[in-house]
This record gives sequence, structure tokens and C-alpha cells, in this order.
Amino acid sequence: MNENISFKLNDKAISVNTDAQRPLLWVLRTDLALTGTKYGCGKGLCGACTVIMDGMVLRSCVIPVGGVKGKEILTIEGLAKNGGLHPIQEAFAKHDALQCGFCTPGMILNAYSLLLSNPEPSRQEIIEGMEYNLCRCGAHTRIIRAIEDAAQEMKGAR
Repeated sequence: MNENISFKLNDKAISVNTDAQRPLLWVLRTDLALTGTKYGCGKGLCGACTVIMDGMVLRSCVIPVGGVKGKEILTIEGLAKNGGLHPIQEAFAKHDALQCGFCTPGMILNAYSLLLSNPEPSRQEIIEGMEYNLCRCGAHTRIIRAIEDAAQEMKGAR
């Protein structure tokens, strides 16, 4: 049975009329045409479907859309502001921290959450914080460098 589910998405209030048990991932991709969030494993293990809910990392493939009622959701599409990339996005581009790009939105959002909670992480803290976002292309060393660079850039912007 469908219900009206309201939440804030990328700083905009929205409402969807759907089955509350549908995974948030499919509502984002299919109903709202936000395809930056990817389907990877479908079990919340790979990080391709990462979004931010109320400042915390969330795997959108395993949470029903009813679980985000009244919450704030940030997807990769909402990270850039006023036509300019976020420092994390810029750092990923600068360090070529991607190959196929499939995992990149989830990596960037996980890094964003990490830097919000720990603005000056050590290299080891970055490695541990990114452990559950998988990149099959093997760009991990460039991803770590990009996050280190973004942390320095964001420190000046706070």
C-alpha cells in the first residue's frame, strides 16, 4: 500500500507517494531520476549506494524509504553548490581518484561524512573510515590522497 513520504532531499522539501518498504535507492534512481547513487551489491556492503542522512552515512539499498520520513538526505547531486564542485569533488578530479567512476559518488559522500566528523584525520583514520567503500579498479591510494588534500582545503573554508 502506498503512502505519502516527505523528507528533505538535497536541501529541498519533497514528497513521494510510494510503498514505504521500497528501498530508498530505487526511489532516488527511478522516481526522482537521481542516478548518481548506484546499485552495487544490494546488501549494504559495497558503498556504491551511499547517501548521507542527517549527517550520517547510509546505505540506501537496505533502508526502506519510509525510514527517511522527516529526515534530511544528501546525494552526490546535492554536494556541489551554486555550480561549483565541493572541495572533495575537486580533489577526486585533481588526484584522478577514480577509474570507471562507479564507486566514486559513494566514496565522495563517505569521505564527506568522514571529514565532517573528523576534519583532520590521519592517513590511518582515512583508510579505516573508507574501509567499507569498495573500489574494484584499485584507485584506493589516489582516493586516500584526494581525501587528505580535501581535508586541507576544507580546513581553510570552515
